[in-house]
Amino acid sequence: MLRVIDFFSALVGLLFLWPLLVAVMIFGYFDTKSPIFRQVRVGKNQKPFTLIKFRTMSPDTQSVATHLASQSSVTKFGAFLRKTKLDELPQLVNVLKGEMSLVGPRPCLFNQKELIEAREKNGVFDVLPGITGLAQVNAIDMSTPNELADWDKRMIESMSLKNYFTYIIQTATGSGAGDRIKNS
Repeated sequence: MLRVIDFFSALVGLLFLWPLLVAVMIFGYFDTKSPIFRQVRVGKNQKPFTLIKFRTMSPDTQSVATHLASQSSVTKFGAFLRKTKLDELPQLVNVLKGEMSLVGPRPCLFNQKELIEAREKNGVFDVLPGITGLAQVNAIDMSTPNELADWDKRMIESMSLKNYFTYIIQTATGSGAGDRIKNS
């Protein structure tokens, strides 16, 4: 049932938000000349998929987990996108394609070995990764892999329709801090 909700929510979101998506792409083009960011991430059953986001860092930034990236890599427009969480909107395409859910564990990179091992132990890869989830609304990011995997497991075990919508509402209203970038 959540897959049906994901699909129709993503479809409606893209249909209604397309003017905003186009505006962000235009501003993003003037900011970095490359407004769309694509990165291979670990999906359900550890299958790779290409995550789509609006670019918030300069295009020459090394491909590492956000908490390992330098604050100086984030552009001014990118900081705005991160603060408002608008950088996440293109992931609605990933949701539409069935690669992600609106709610689930945030997808990690294949080079995040410690997180992958912790998630394997907790059965986190048995579900689709998500745009938001319990860890995100509680400001737990990938810098603490074991804690994150524990919160992911907790979310999966307690998932209900009520929690699904609660996490979406909490994200939309600004709960959590998202992935933190190290100060440089």
